[in-house]
Amino acid sequence: MIPLQQGFSLDPQLLLNQYGPAIVSAAVTVVLFAISFVVIYYVGKTLVVRALRTGLRSRGINETIVGLVVSTVVVITAVVALAIAATIAGAGVVLAAFGTLAGALALAVGFAAQDLIANFVAGIFIIQDKPFQTGDWIEWDGHTGVVQEVQLRVTKLNSFDNEEMTVPNSDLVNAVVTNPMGNDELRVGVDFGIEYDADIEQARGVIIEEAKNLDGVLPSQEPSAPVTSLGDSAVVLSGRVWIDPNKTGYASTVAAFTEAVKKRFDAEGIGMPYPYTEVTGSVSMDGVEGEFQV
Repeated sequence: MIPLQQGFSLDPQLLLNQYGPAIVSAAVTVVLFAISFVVIYYVGKTLVVRALRTGLRSRGINETIVGLVVSTVVVITAVVALAIAATIAGAGVVLAAFGTLAGALALAVGFAAQDLIANFVAGIFIIQDKPFQTGDWIEWDGHTGVVQEVQLRVTKLNSFDNEEMTVPNSDLVNAVVTNPMGNDELRVGVDFGIEYDADIEQARGVIIEEAKNLDGVLPSQEPSAPVTSLGDSAVVLSGRVWIDPNKTGYASTVAAFTEAVKKRFDAEGIGMPYPYTEVTGSVSMDGVEGEFQV
């Protein structure tokens, strides 16, 4: 036997007698915990996930949400299995301390991630309620964009100039979102101003005729051109046609409509005035008075 210090020596039998029961007890606890956790986790995950996935799909829930819920349940199942296995193995005191620490940490993270959680929940509502889909162009809070992808935290859109926009989902959920492509029929309106002494019926006939010749105009809805306002220098008629926004572009229809009517107005001598200001009065220069008109 090799003495390490005065009065101390390594005696295997003594060490075995002193620490053996503790080592065996710890080993049994670890093995019991591992076996209990594996059995509870895999059995619980298999049964719960299968039932949950079947139930959600039977109700027509979006697959993205199904996957999210299943992933969350798997994590919860693991935590529950951990707690039950620790209790069976007799490690309840350690688990209680761990649970207290985890609770405090979760509370701190929750306060720090309020916006993230809000966007996450909003993403679930957008995916489930489907106020818009990929390819729709929408308007909200003065912005306009074409939806490219709806994620759980943000929605990605492209502007009409092909600029990428990333919008937090909570902004879209809390705003009034206009989706012109939400229905199969969309009215396109273009204002045309004519001179006050122009023939309104002639102008209306031109507008309606050109409207009927546009590509993509729905025959089920008759074009119209009512007088909508009397401006400072023009009588305004609103040319209105109906299109299927999923097949015909809104902007291209407006451009084609405007150009066609302008050419017909020019050809038929229908004036389209622009705003102007008339100034009248008198002026005196070097003692010479006179009137002027501009």
